[in-house]
Amino acid sequence: MTTSIIPVIQNYYSVKQQPQDNPPQYCTIQWRRNQLIVMPPGQVKQPPMPSLHKKQLLVECLKRTPATLVRIDPKLGEARLKFWADASFAAGKPIFLRIPSTHKQPNMINSLFGLLKRLSDWLMALIFLLTFAPLILGLVSLMRLHSQGPIFSSQWHIGERGKLFKVLKFRTTTTQQKAFEDDARDREGVEVTVLGRWMLKYGLDRLPQLLNVLKGDMSLLGPKCWSLEEGSRLNSTRLRELNALPGLARLSLLEEKFKTVDLVAEK
Repeated sequence: MTTSIIPVIQNYYSVKQQPQDNPPQYCTIQWRRNQLIVMPPGQVKQPPMPSLHKKQLLVECLKRTPATLVRIDPKLGEARLKFWADASFAAGKPIFLRIPSTHKQPNMINSLFGLLKRLSDWLMALIFLLTFAPLILGLVSLMRLHSQGPIFSSQWHIGERGKLFKVLKFRTTTTQQKAFEDDARDREGVEVTVLGRWMLKYGLDRLPQLLNVLKGDMSLLGPKCWSLEEGSRLNSTRLRELNALPGLARLSLLEEKFKTVDLVAEK
C-alpha cells in the first residue's frame, strides 16, 4: 500500500531515528493553502516516506492529494527538482520553484497591459507558425528520412513566477543527451547530425518554441529562459529574476545588437 505523502498536516511528526531499511529523508513536506510545499529537511523530521524515493509511488500519491499545485525549494538540487517535476507532470499537478517575490499583487493597469501583451504574443506566434509551416514540415520530413528517434527534444525550464514547464526544440543530435546546449562546441561526446548542425547555425531548432509561446509559457521577447539546471544554482538575489515571463528572444541580446549597430554607425 502506498505511503501517503500528506499526513494530516496541522502537526509535524518528530522522529528521532529512522529504520535502517529506509533511506534518509531529503525533504520536509508541508501543506499550506491547497499547496504542497517541498522544502529541505529541518530540525523537525517526518516519518519515513517511501514515495519520496520512488517515482511511481510519488505519482500515485500526488494524484490522490487535493493539492492544486506543488512548490519546491530550489535548494534541493537539480536531480531532486527534476524528479519532482517529472512526477508532478505525470500526476497532472503544476509545479513551481519557491522564489522570492519582486512585487505585490499587480494593479488593474498592469493586468490590462499583461493581457494585451499576452494577446499580441499569441497572435504573432500564430502568424509565425503559419508562415514557417512549410519549413517546419520540411524539417520534420528530413529528420524522418535521415535520422532515427523522436522529432522533438524537451527539457525543464523555469517560467513566470517559477513555474516549471518543458521547452521544445527540434532534436539536433543522435541522442537526447545535451540536446539543449547553446553551442555545438559544448557537445562533448554527443554526435550532432548534419541536419542538426545546419538547424543550429540558423536557429531553426528553436522553431517549436512558438508552441510554448502559444501556451503562455513564454513571450516572444523577454528575459532569459533559465533551464532547471541553471535555476538550481542561482543565488537568492538572482532567483528574483525568475518572476518574469521568459522570452523566446532575449531582450538583453537585442539591446547589445542595437548598441553594436549604433557604434558602427557613429564610426
